[in-house]
Amino acid sequence: MPAPRLPQVYLVDDDADVRTAVSLLLKTEDFRVTAFADASSVLAAVDDTTPGCLLLDVRLPDMDGLTLHRQLKARSVGMPVIFITGHGDIPMAVRAVNEGALDFLEKPFHDDALIEGVRHALALDAEQRAEAADMAEVEERLASLTPRERQVLEALLDGQPNKLIARHLDVSVRTVEIHRGHLMQKMGAKSASHLARLALACAGYRDRLVPH
Repeated sequence: MPAPRLPQVYLVDDDADVRTAVSLLLKTEDFRVTAFADASSVLAAVDDTTPGCLLLDVRLPDMDGLTLHRQLKARSVGMPVIFITGHGDIPMAVRAVNEGALDFLEKPFHDDALIEGVRHALALDAEQRAEAADMAEVEERLASLTPRERQVLEALLDGQPNKLIARHLDVSVRTVEIHRGHLMQKMGAKSASHLARLALACAGYRDRLVPH
């Protein structure tokens, strides 16, 4: 199994002096930095498994930062994005924030603001990846249920008591209790309400939260 990639700051700016200065500043704070001069290089380097954050200039030679952000989202690259903007680029940066970017910094920005923004972005990325890993584990547990255990689960989500479930499935109440115990154990649920929360967080049951 390959070693997990360490989180990095992916800096994208077509100005070589900016790339050098910002990279040096961030490295003095022990951040790992990879710098790019254009959008296409970023698209070739990152994917949905890449940990870190993007520090992205709005104006780039091959496409604007807003378009790059949209393309990354279309590829399920969800790492936080902080835009770097000049005064004239602020309306575009505001649109980017409205479309999901974390923040924007206006040039010339203060070192402390940049460092704090990057620190926050990396912490957010780590939190989101941990939540996604937890959710993937729950989905795997759900997939391990037998068809009968799924029937019992769905009946429980509908609020049915064991006696009614037994009647509908034409089995004994004791059999329902056994299936219920097995699915609780497989799902790692500590209570009926915990089981419901776990199941309703999964893609297959999320629509049950939507009022009909």
